[in-house]
Amino acid sequence: MEETIQAYDYELPSAFIAQHPSPERDRDRLMVVWRSSGKIKHHRFHELPELLDAGDLLVVNDTRVIPARIMGRKPTGGKVELLLTYKLDDEGYAWRCMAKRVARMKVGMTFTFPGGIEGELRAIGKGGEVDLLFSGPLTEERLVRMGQLPLPPYISRPEGPSEEDARRYQTIFARRPGAVAAPTAGLHFSPALLDALKARGIETAAITLHVGPGTFTPVRVSRLSEHEMHAEYYKISRAAAERIAAAKREGRRVVAVGTTVVRTLESAAREDGVRPGGRWTSLFIYPPYRFQVVDAMVTNFHLPKSTLLVLVCSFASKDLIFRAYETAKREGYKFFSYGDAMLIL
Repeated sequence: MEETIQAYDYELPSAFIAQHPSPERDRDRLMVVWRSSGKIKHHRFHELPELLDAGDLLVVNDTRVIPARIMGRKPTGGKVELLLTYKLDDEGYAWRCMAKRVARMKVGMTFTFPGGIEGELRAIGKGGEVDLLFSGPLTEERLVRMGQLPLPPYISRPEGPSEEDARRYQTIFARRPGAVAAPTAGLHFSPALLDALKARGIETAAITLHVGPGTFTPVRVSRLSEHEMHAEYYKISRAAAERIAAAKREGRRVVAVGTTVVRTLESAAREDGVRPGGRWTSLFIYPPYRFQVVDAMVTNFHLPKSTLLVLVCSFASKDLIFRAYETAKREGYKFFSYGDAMLIL
């Protein structure tokens, strides 16, 4: 019998939700969970090199979060709030967005944004999606002036994102702008930790998946097979694909840093590794799923009834992950984006 999303619910008092990052990136707590034995141990994230083996390949996501939340005015003077999700052209004039109160919008309306930029509403889709054509390209430089960092709704910022958020809601790997949410497992890494991993003989490779609004979208259907994921763009360089293929060929572990890396590698999986190139994926990983590339995973603690929690339970088991989450609450771990981490071996 197919499981429902209700099977992935758990109770989490708000006190467990991290509202700010820890003072140092690599000093967060790290729970280590072994799939084979069910053993659970407690560490700090800077101990990661000692928990991995020489020769392991650590795969990270180098996407960069853009200031994707923009505020404007309707022709009537009322406010409009948009979350840019991805470009529809190479130059950045046309964008797909998520909007609030879509029922009050009509195709052809023109909105005004800071800096004199106008946006014409070209299409209204389902689930709050709209397409806009802007009067100027929304480059990252322009978005820095007119937009805000799109923090998750469970992080309370009545005055908007802070300078701390601007620094810490990006990973040290962030190179390629396009995400509307950070690949949060990567937030725990520091330059010193990368040096320690290298000294241990642990390789790294970077892929890109631009995290989309699906990260914030709740599962609104009961049966897992009926949930539709928002498509997200990913790209794997030939060099990264070759490193992954070599690790699989030589029997070395591929350790995914975050669920975004897991989805990318599994979307691009082939018998000898992964296929290079840029593509879109709407892969929803839920039990029973046979993982083809990923051997171990670094991840954060995820929201109840979320696709991310379902993915992690598919990788280990629901019983083990739920036991780990109960242990985390008992031990005072912090949850979600700015929270602590888990290493699943």
